[in-house]
Amino acid sequence: MDDVQRLIKRHQSIGKISTAFIYGILVSVAMNFFWTPGHIYSSGITGLAQLVTTLSERHLSFSISTAIGLFLLNVPLFILAWRKISHQFAMYTMITVFMASLMIKMLHPVHLTTDPIVCAIFGGAVNGFGTGLALRNGISTGGLDILGIVIRRKTGRSIGTINMAFNTLIIIAAGFMYGWPYAFYSAIGLVVNARVMDMTYTRQQLMQVMIITDRPKTVIDSIQNHIRRGITIVHDAEGAYHHDNKTILFTVISQYEMNDLEEAMNEADNSAFVSISELYKVLGHFYEPKL
Repeated sequence: MDDVQRLIKRHQSIGKISTAFIYGILVSVAMNFFWTPGHIYSSGITGLAQLVTTLSERHLSFSISTAIGLFLLNVPLFILAWRKISHQFAMYTMITVFMASLMIKMLHPVHLTTDPIVCAIFGGAVNGFGTGLALRNGISTGGLDILGIVIRRKTGRSIGTINMAFNTLIIIAAGFMYGWPYAFYSAIGLVVNARVMDMTYTRQQLMQVMIITDRPKTVIDSIQNHIRRGITIVHDAEGAYHHDNKTILFTVISQYEMNDLEEAMNEADNSAFVSISELYKVLGHFYEPKL
């Protein structure tokens, strides 16, 4: 049994490191092929690293590359993750950011276009896909992700306001550095980045599930064997067509778990009526897998 667990952990580690490598390539493509040629700033710590590079080139006798700046600016956040989240999470985050910095440094830019709108859209899309892919495979890309997790654990609140304020400062900086049209282009890139990331990373998108079945125990056992979720049972429901006895089950899952739910229902009761709708917000305890 121990050998099996070690094998599973080794497989998961290889998968996460491989994902970190893919993320590094994608963010370097976004940076070197689109953002830098188009004078577009990214969001979060990556955008701050770009700003540091621009300021050092203009006002200092030496230049701090975006690759080095990205890693150095994340160091305090690595320490925060190590102390407040978990050692494993901090290590994988460090590997991911290192891969991104290394790939940005090593991957030579290919001149495709300097059109700022094209660079904003495609840079945001490529980076959003890479970030979403990393989050989907259980690794963080560093930056404000770490701060968000710590704040949510301490206060239960989202980092949304802080994230928005930080990115607003990045957009304003783009305006001062390259002209105000570029602030607008950078804002377009941020929106595209966020939308593609949401499309790729579905774990935080919550869905309410209503199941009407005449085999409640079998369905509950099957769902909880596939997904770690609580289920509310409503007994003595009546079907209007045949007037037969039904049970209504309610649960909340993430969109990431949709395939597991469908598999569980096919195993337990493929004739059950299942209604699934998007949720805006959940109050109270909702289990999130540990990082």
